[in-house]
Amino acid sequence: MIDWTALCARIRALTEGETDEIALMATVACELHHADERFDWTGFYRVVAPSLLKIGPYQGGHGCLVIPFARGVCGAAARTRQTQLVPDVDAFPGHIACASSTRSEIVVPVLGRGGRLIGVLDIDSNRPDAFTDQDRRALEGMMQDVFGTL
Repeated sequence: MIDWTALCARIRALTEGETDEIALMATVACELHHADERFDWTGFYRVVAPSLLKIGPYQGGHGCLVIPFARGVCGAAARTRQTQLVPDVDAFPGHIACASSTRSEIVVPVLGRGGRLIGVLDIDSNRPDAFTDQDRRALEGMMQDVFGTL
């Protein structure tokens, strides 16, 4: 299992003082993706227009290029500003199958200063029920640490 304390400390050290959102996203996606074998696709979707997400830095196979807030797990996280922990993506209404191998997913809203929605962190797994509440808490804290002052 992942050592969230060590991973969060490593990401904090790597990103300290950086203010470029894309550079931060690229670094976080890389570190997360290689930290746990459950993570099949790890990346960000950025807010580029009202109610529209576009793919950002990621690790893994191809992702969807554009996701409206009204569709899928990423859209739900952006729309509600609440983490979506989905043990079975086939049971999620309106799930967008960017990759047929995805079985479970966690999507965390990424908020900047003043609650500005920057985008969402999306992690997919080819295993069912791969994510835990501990993962949710750690990822939410990490996103706050890295992006909360931008």
